[in-house]
Amino acid sequence: MRGGRVAPTLHIALIEPQIPPNTGNIAGLCVATESSLHLIEPLGFSLDDAELARSSIHWFDDVDLWVHKGWRYFREAVDRDRCYYFSAKATRSFWEAEIPDGGCLVFGNETTGMPDRILEKHPDRCYRIPMHGPVRNLNLATAAGIVLYDALRKLGYNSDVGIASR
Repeated sequence: MRGGRVAPTLHIALIEPQIPPNTGNIAGLCVATESSLHLIEPLGFSLDDAELARSSIHWFDDVDLWVHKGWRYFREAVDRDRCYYFSAKATRSFWEAEIPDGGCLVFGNETTGMPDRILEKHPDRCYRIPMHGPVRNLNLATAAGIVLYDALRKLGYNSDVGIASR
């Protein structure tokens, strides 16, 4: 809490991330926005990986990090009603997403994306970032940043002071 006002609380979850610098960059987004980061194993790297350390240099220790041993463990820890899924394969634009305070933004990994079973089970909670031309998908860290900051904007996050302006 700063100045008597509370920043919105959001979470980012990565399903089996593969590329250490992407995870490091997303950890930085989480620290910068006071969001939590959930990593769902298996990971494509060790949390001690040098590339992860280089991409997150001084602040990886500051991230509110949750590591879940698999999808089932994540589902036990985070209520499915708080989850919103982002995939290039979804049909609804993320501009339509109404992410509440406490929401969890869930992303698939860099090689296989969002598992089809999730897209099929939760079509009303699956969104994509609109893209034109030959681009089929965006870098995971870029996509997470776009969605996170848009959700914060909709929640009244004031980037000038870094807190909600409610």
